[in-house]
Amino acid sequence: MIQIQAFTFNPFDENTYILYDDTKECVIIDPGCSNNSEQKELVQFIADEGLKPVKLLNTHCHIDHVFGNAFIAKKYNLGLEIHKDDLQTLHSLPQVSHIYGLNAEESVDPSNFLKEGDQIKFGNSVLDIVFTPGHSPGSICFISHADKFIIGGDVLFYGSIGRTDLPGGDHAMLLSCIRKKLFILGDDYAVFSGHGQKTSIGFEKKHNPFLVQPVK
Repeated sequence: MIQIQAFTFNPFDENTYILYDDTKECVIIDPGCSNNSEQKELVQFIADEGLKPVKLLNTHCHIDHVFGNAFIAKKYNLGLEIHKDDLQTLHSLPQVSHIYGLNAEESVDPSNFLKEGDQIKFGNSVLDIVFTPGHSPGSICFISHADKFIIGGDVLFYGSIGRTDLPGGDHAMLLSCIRKKLFILGDDYAVFSGHGQKTSIGFEKKHNPFLVQPVK
């Protein structure tokens, strides 16, 4: 069974996730740690639990999800894995950092590109990859069918969806991806989002104002 540890980091209150199982291998998804204190918190948890990081993954490459890419890659000698369609977003980090008046260390380049249908394997666990663009061009979700959860980045939130007014955003595409690729999953699948509290597919089907079908 996969254990999920969440951290809320940086000025954007972004959720960083560590996933691990009884083998102690772990994957780090969207490291948003943006300062020494946040980096130490993440590293301390890994040390305390005796974990072995084996993967560095981004659901997408907006600034708040990649602050810690360079730090984690160097600390644990890991290659970065993203969808190729978010490479331009990743490379815009210095400019975006300047716009926000923040000091973000430039990310490492990807060592591997992920695509829909690929699987992330660590320990005894498997995550399936689904391509869900709309919030960003290369947004992906990581899905555990064994444990019925989604690490969804900024695709689907509790009662909301990812913003689509940033470069490469597409509102209609995002809604379509959620309906066709996430809402086909069981209502009991938990959704761990890039911001805010976790939710479920069943709850969002019934209550998300962006996605509830209007009564005719």
